[in-house]
Amino acid sequence: MGKRFDPGAQVGVVIVGAGPAGLVLGNLLLDRGVDCVILERRGRAAVEGRARAGFLAAHSVRVLTEHGLGAGVSARGRAHGTCLFRSERGEFTLDYGRLGRREVHTVHPQQELVRDLIAEYLRRGGDLRFDAEVEQIEGGRVRVRGGEDVTGRYVAGCDGHRGVARAALAARGVRTARRDHGVSWLAVLAEAPPSMAAVGYALHERGFAGHMARTESVTRYYLQCPRGTDPADWSEDRVWAELATRLRTAEFGPLREGAVIDKAVVDLRSDVLQTPGAGHLWLAGDAAGLISPSAAKGANLAVLQAERLALALERALAGDADGLAGYAAECLPRVWRAHEFSHWMSGLLHGPAGDDAEARYGRELQYARLDSLRTSRAHQDFFAENYTGI
Repeated sequence: MGKRFDPGAQVGVVIVGAGPAGLVLGNLLLDRGVDCVILERRGRAAVEGRARAGFLAAHSVRVLTEHGLGAGVSARGRAHGTCLFRSERGEFTLDYGRLGRREVHTVHPQQELVRDLIAEYLRRGGDLRFDAEVEQIEGGRVRVRGGEDVTGRYVAGCDGHRGVARAALAARGVRTARRDHGVSWLAVLAEAPPSMAAVGYALHERGFAGHMARTESVTRYYLQCPRGTDPADWSEDRVWAELATRLRTAEFGPLREGAVIDKAVVDLRSDVLQTPGAGHLWLAGDAAGLISPSAAKGANLAVLQAERLALALERALAGDADGLAGYAAECLPRVWRAHEFSHWMSGLLHGPAGDDAEARYGRELQYARLDSLRTSRAHQDFFAENYTGI
């Protein structure tokens, strides 16, 4: 499991959480000669097997490549620069890779990225402790349930929006801005090849449906569903029938079906802390702010924040007190721009239910946005720049 520091020894940084934010941060700190320990509450198999996002922005690929973390992305990632929109008024494909900054995404399943980052962190001699559940963070001391306390000059909270690190920062009076988008998705992972060459977004009176390729044999689908939906109520046959309806297969061709290997309901919520840290404790990734999945920004914000936090912690450990204040000042405006676009995207994809006058008005606005995206080059450039950028 790599190097392990002696009990009682103080390290430079204790990182709580072995998701993309924590693992990128740990690798970058080791690369800069900063000693660190990563504590992860789950076991290694659970961490490496959890299927999550799969779209890496150009900035994320650059960070990984520049720091020797991009071998897996280069070998197995696939460039992707188009998205497709369907509605009752037809279909069009937007080649966003030729618009805006002319940047594309790289499709690479997050669990594969996590496996690569773990392997590289251990290869570099990093101390990574699985099944280490953090109970409390007090200054630089991190208490582990049933284990040894770990002390660092700084603590980096990368353990998600329900994690101990965020709770510790909130207990200091740090406020949160939040929004419940009032939308839920049934997230379906299917052992089936992609059915479209592009990412697919379908607007339908029954709700949104999405198609996102993950690998040549696995595809992620989304179905808008009522809040409180139980995934167990959705049989495999029901999933494929509803996808066929909303993706309008009678008009545009059938889906390539396969076994449904995972189902979960995701409630679209967003929040941002007024500051990502204070004193000894600094946050990155979902711990610092949760973003809805409607624009594929979560993992990319995590990589961006990990890169900037690594630089700030290195400066702080060298005695530059302004480094961490600069982290907050630099990251928050970018975070809010990502949230603004994610919120705009949610409004584009999710129309109101019902057939009353207000619902009809809302759906017509939805179609007007879509028509503007189809016909306006200025709108297309705006979309491309924000869709691929942070």
